[in-house]
This record gives sequence, C-alpha cells and structure tokens, in this order.
Amino acid sequence: MKNWFTQQKVTKCALALGLAIVTIGSTAASAADTTNKEMTLMLDWFVNPNHGPIVIAQERGLFNDQGLTIQIQEPADPSVPAKLVAAGKIDMAISYQTSLTTDVAAGLPLIRSATLIATPLNTLMTLDNGKIKTLADLKGKKIGIAIAGNEEATIGTMLQSQGVAFDDVKIINVGWALSSSLASGKVDAIWGGLRNFETNQLALEGYKAKAFFPEEHGVPSYDELVVVANKNSYDADALKKFNKAIELATQYIVNHPDQAWKEFVAYAPDTLNNELNRRAWQDTLPRFALRPSAIDPVRYDNFAQFMFKHKIISHAPKAQDYVPTL
Repeated sequence: MKNWFTQQKVTKCALALGLAIVTIGSTAASAADTTNKEMTLMLDWFVNPNHGPIVIAQERGLFNDQGLTIQIQEPADPSVPAKLVAAGKIDMAISYQTSLTTDVAAGLPLIRSATLIATPLNTLMTLDNGKIKTLADLKGKKIGIAIAGNEEATIGTMLQSQGVAFDDVKIINVGWALSSSLASGKVDAIWGGLRNFETNQLALEGYKAKAFFPEEHGVPSYDELVVVANKNSYDADALKKFNKAIELATQYIVNHPDQAWKEFVAYAPDTLNNELNRRAWQDTLPRFALRPSAIDPVRYDNFAQFMFKHKIISHAPKAQDYVPTL
C-alpha cells in the first residue's frame, strides 16, 4: 500500500496536461437530482477498504441525500491528486496528513477538509518468530523500505527510543516487494507495511507479523488519510454536506460491519471481494474517523514541528492556516 514516503514531485508539464485519470463507480447523472451540486473526488490509490466510508456513502445514496453528486476517480499517478486540487482541476482528493503538511509548507493552496482514517497505519514490521522481540534487537539488522526519502526521521526516531542509532541499521530499498522481502529473509524488518494490510497479506502466506507502531515510539500521532480541498476556492457548504455523508456512512459501517462489507464489495466485486480485503476491512473499522469534521490543531502543529525538526520541511505551517473549522 502507498504510504507518505511515496509522494513524488510532479512536473509543471504534467499538471498542465491534467494527466490521465480513471473514473469509477460514479453515480449516474440520470439517477441523481439534477439540482445536486456536482463534485469530483480523486482517491489516493485504487479503491480499497481504507475508502470504506466514501464507497458506502456512494452506494447508499448518502451523498445524494445531502444534495451532492460525487464523481469518484482513481489516479493514474498516485502522487498527483492533491496537486490537481491545488491546480483547480478537481474539487477534492484523498491525501495524508504528512503529505498535506509537506505540500502546504511548499506553498500549495490546500486545506484539510475532513479526516477519513484518524490514526497512523504505517508500521515498522518484523516476523514474529522470536528473533526480533524489541526495536533494540534491530541493531545491526537490515530494514527494507519502498522508496528512499525521510526514513531517517521516522525509523531513526523509533530506534532512538530503544537506544539504537539510525547508523546501526542498514537500509535497503526493496521497492514494492515489502512483504516478500520480509518473508524471504532478505531483510529483517520493513518500513511502510500497513497494519491493516501487510500483516494480513503475510498471514495469508503463512507468516505471522510483529508490528512496532511509530506513535508508540516517539513519532507524534497523525491522521493517516484526510480529504483536501483548494484553499482559495473551496465551497464550505458543500464540504460540510460531504462530511455529513461520510459521517453517516462511518456510523453505518461501525453499527453494521458485516452488511456494510457486502455493500462495499458490491461496488467493484471483481477487485474488492477477496480474503485480503475482507481481513483488512475488519482491521480498518476502528481506524475510521467517527467525526470527520472534528479538528485538533495542536496535533497538526505537533507533527509539523516534528517534520521541521527533522528537516523534512523548511518551515512548520500553522494548523490555523490550513485546518479550518467546517
């Protein structure tokens, strides 16, 4: 799964072209009230259980109940959605608090308009085979990552909490072969394995994973998935209605998880209805934000300061400038 280290620079030329996008599962115009406000929402990745509230809101007509027609799109390039919002080409995108902070610090006109998943999903993961019992046991070991970037800030902070220096481990870029690299013994741990996906993927392959959570080892907690909108042109009333729809969808999911699962996979049964997604669905349920509109400026400021301290960003933006009350 994509994580906050995968965000890549996009050329001005690519933005000018708007890039190719894939439109999926949109409510047909003929089925919606013609007076509805139409909005585009681009996901961060292909549809998966992390997007449960959005899919359920679409499937159950909750957006339509709020007077909205939401066109859901998957990105051809997962590094682009927030940048397309900043360029005024789409209305909303799913992003990450970590990526949003980086974008705002770089000057992109973005706001956080809602939270979809309110806890980190990233982990530092090992096999639960008795060899790595604590982070201290990683001294002298190999850690696999998907894309080189800011791992010294996160992995380094986690290791430091157990008295291990970042230089005491060897970082190996394994691309997207995180789970297989861990299972095969190519590396002793992986950074970027999500607690709701990679743990289940390994289990299905016969391996038990052990996860160390960054928020328990010195890294400030953050929202994994957020909705972003353009700071200069967002429609506050429409965003409030969108947030109400995903709040009701999340409420339904939590109250009726099994029925919600059936409705979720009906959205795209060929790709969603499998054992990995079924397990991930169960593990993602407690991560969904029950109050998508709720804000915690201190939490955002704390993480921005962490990123600034570790030189991930050149300055720490203030939450009041990009986390409005809606």
